[in-house]
Amino acid sequence: MECIFCHKEKLTTDIVYEDELVMAFMDMDPINEGHILLVPKAHYLDVDEMSDETLSHLMLISKRIVVALKEIYKPNGYTIMQNGGEFNDVGHYHLHIFPRYIGDGFRWTYGDGAKNVNAEIARRIRDRI
Repeated sequence: MECIFCHKEKLTTDIVYEDELVMAFMDMDPINEGHILLVPKAHYLDVDEMSDETLSHLMLISKRIVVALKEIYKPNGYTIMQNGGEFNDVGHYHLHIFPRYIGDGFRWTYGDGAKNVNAEIARRIRDRI
């Protein structure tokens, strides 16, 4: 199956930003008005596949998008999120950037199982960074 994000001519939404490395466009199923997807033009599934240059550029452009959303919508806050691996439902790395409002209904959900947070877990992660 062809990746729709690799073929901007197939997008059926409006592009709000584009340069040689990235493009940003309106989400077709927005959580809130102003919901934008920011994608690298090269095909990547996960953040660890990207060059530092591309990843840094994505974050700099995400900052510019947040500034624009704050100016236009005057939200209570904003969310930037990305799902990797099997949870990336498109198969192409993309950041969701959208304004947030108190009572907008968006929320994280968690499973019921116990979660461990301790020094051993922190050490294992720290040793690999």
